[in-house]
Amino acid sequence: MTQSATTILRIGTRGSPLALVQARTVRARLAVALGVPEDEIGLTIIRTTGDAIQDRPLAEVGGKGLFTKEIEEALLDGRVDLAVHSAKDMPTFSQAGLMLAACLEREDPRDVFISHKARSFAELPKGATLGTASLRRQAIAKRLRPDLRAVSLRGNVETRLRKLADGEVDATILALAGLKRLGLVQHATAIMSEHEFLPAVAQGAIGLEARASDERTREILARINHADTFTAIACERAFLAELDGSCKTPIAGHATLSGDMIHFRGLLAHPDGNPSCEHQTRGPRADAIEIGTEAGRHIKREGPPGLFG
Repeated sequence: MTQSATTILRIGTRGSPLALVQARTVRARLAVALGVPEDEIGLTIIRTTGDAIQDRPLAEVGGKGLFTKEIEEALLDGRVDLAVHSAKDMPTFSQAGLMLAACLEREDPRDVFISHKARSFAELPKGATLGTASLRRQAIAKRLRPDLRAVSLRGNVETRLRKLADGEVDATILALAGLKRLGLVQHATAIMSEHEFLPAVAQGAIGLEARASDERTREILARINHADTFTAIACERAFLAELDGSCKTPIAGHATLSGDMIHFRGLLAHPDGNPSCEHQTRGPRADAIEIGTEAGRHIKREGPPGLFG
């Protein structure tokens, strides 16, 4: 898609509406940074296993790598020069030879509650059905409302909204960032507070992945990198890595920066919401990775019995 004889950089992306919006945003930023027309930067749509398998929960079929594996293979074999991902979908550990090279400025990381039957999450009727593809959202929801029935709700944003409108579920929870990028914020019933619904690691951020050996592409991506976002994501991903997190584990983590300091809050929970363990910490932004790692270690030390299987 959109490759030409004058293509100077090739972007790999999924083909969902949200993925394409994100990839085109990256292309526009790169075109400005390089001083070239956008059509000189190609987009290659790559269908992933996660796109193909829509009838089973992510945790049953491989977790986060389902949305990145084929794109990373194209990056490794040279078919594309960089990959654009929703950073929260990136595997905990990069494939050998690849690296997270840059992030665009983070969009609002909060979740939104969407329902035609209640004005807020708290007002959902007892025993209502909550549709979500996220174990994190399921765990936090059950932690707050043990009476709710959580069921798997897969598909892109538009598909989930349609299933909700068709009455398959009573409510769903989606990322505010995705709704904003798609121009669908009007569907949000209420925005969830970060205190109540701690975001997923890297939620709201667009991650740009490159070959570690490709200095040219890495230098170009550095021109559009948002340093504060990159630092926050590094802290959050270090927390995830320490807990060896995946789509099979309900983990939440969010870092915020204030001057030279970084504040981090992390959560690990059982899929049913309880038991769970939270930890908050802060320190110099220069120690972002250490702070995330130590938060993970704290939860492993202090977490209640039954939390780690």
